[in-house]
Amino acid sequence: MSILDRLSRLLRANVNDLISRAEDPGKIIDQALRDMRAAYAEARSEVAEAMSQNAKLEREASTNRRLSSEYEKKAEEALRGGSEDLAREALRRAQNAKDLAAGFEEQLSTQSQTVEQLKTQLRALEAKIDEMEGKKTLLAARQKTAQAGATLDRVSGFDKAGGAMDAFEEMEAKVAGMEDRNRAVTQLRQEGDFDAQLKDLGRNRELDDAFAALKAKVQGEGGQNSGGTNSGGQTGG
Repeated sequence: MSILDRLSRLLRANVNDLISRAEDPGKIIDQALRDMRAAYAEARSEVAEAMSQNAKLEREASTNRRLSSEYEKKAEEALRGGSEDLAREALRRAQNAKDLAAGFEEQLSTQSQTVEQLKTQLRALEAKIDEMEGKKTLLAARQKTAQAGATLDRVSGFDKAGGAMDAFEEMEAKVAGMEDRNRAVTQLRQEGDFDAQLKDLGRNRELDDAFAALKAKVQGEGGQNSGGTNSGGQTGG
C-alpha cells in the first residue's frame, strides 16, 4: 500500500470517528494536519530512497557499457595475437555486458518516471498542508461567530473535512493509476523475457558474424602491411 493511500485511509477513519463523537471541527483539522505532516516526512524518505536507486542503476549501466568496450578491444587484441578462441570469448563477454547495460538503462527510465511521480505527489501533499493550515485559522474564526448554532457548526466542520478528503481521494486515484502502470511494466517485462529467449536463438549467429568481421579487418590490415613491404622491396631491386 502506498503512503498516500495509507494517509487517505487514516484520515477517513479519524474524521469519521471525530464526527461520530460530535467533536469540535477544529480537532478534525488538527488531527488531519498531524497525520499529513507524519505522512509528508515518510514520503520524503521514500523519494530519497527512489532517487538513490536511480543513481545505482546509472552506475550499473555505465559499468557494463565500459566493460563491453573493454572486451571488444581485448577481442581485437587476441585476434591480432592469433588466438581465435580467446577473441570469440571476449566478443561473447562484450555482448553480455552490452545487454546488461541496455537492461539497466531501461530500468533506469522506468524508475526515473516513478521518482518524478513521487515528487509531484510530495509537492501536492505539501501544498495541501499549507491549505489546511489556512482552513484551520478560518474555521476557528467561524466558530466564534456561530456559538449558538452547535448543530450547524458541526455540519460546517464536516464539510471542511469532506473537502479535504475529496483532495485525498483524488490523490488516491492518481496513485492507483501509478500502480496500474507499474503492473503493466512488470507484465511487459515478463513478455520481454520470453522475447529475449527467442532472440537468443540467433545469438550465436550474431557472434559468428561479429567474429568474421573482426577477422576480416585484422587480415586486411595484415595484407596492407605485407603489401607495403613488398612494394619497398621491389623498389630497392
